[in-house]
Amino acid sequence: MLNGEIILLVEDDSNDVVLLQRAFQKAGLRDSIRIVRDGEQAIHYLSGEGEYSDRDRFPLPFLILLDLKMPGTNGFEVLQWIREQPSLSPLRIVVLTSSDHLRDVNRAYQLGANSFLVKPLDFQNFRSLSKMIEGYWLNTSKAPEVSRPERLEPFKSVTRRPSE
Repeated sequence: MLNGEIILLVEDDSNDVVLLQRAFQKAGLRDSIRIVRDGEQAIHYLSGEGEYSDRDRFPLPFLILLDLKMPGTNGFEVLQWIREQPSLSPLRIVVLTSSDHLRDVNRAYQLGANSFLVKPLDFQNFRSLSKMIEGYWLNTSKAPEVSRPERLEPFKSVTRRPSE
């Protein structure tokens, strides 16, 4: 159980969002999840911009679950941007994606992911995954302190290679 701490889910697939919400609800963590639907929204949330400017309603997360394959600003770009922000770089980021390509795994870790998990295909496995996340990231692993950012660098889109 979290004490007011937030997990930020960055996920564009509405079916996966529903499955994760249900799985986290079963784990007693329903009120701890904030959802953004793409990389640009994630950056706005973490920057405290626009609708996310009220940090009482939209506090910085202690854990980010990040999909990689999203339209527009993808998860790799979000990961790179976070790690370039001195005040946000301590955030713990778990890549949660449908890709199991070794090049994606390697790239995510090179950009600073703390873990790389492949999305399950059914609810039962999503539920097991949520229990694993709760057990390790919420109960066992100690989180570093993340301070409110004074000033963040603006996001600059990365030029994508044709294979991405």
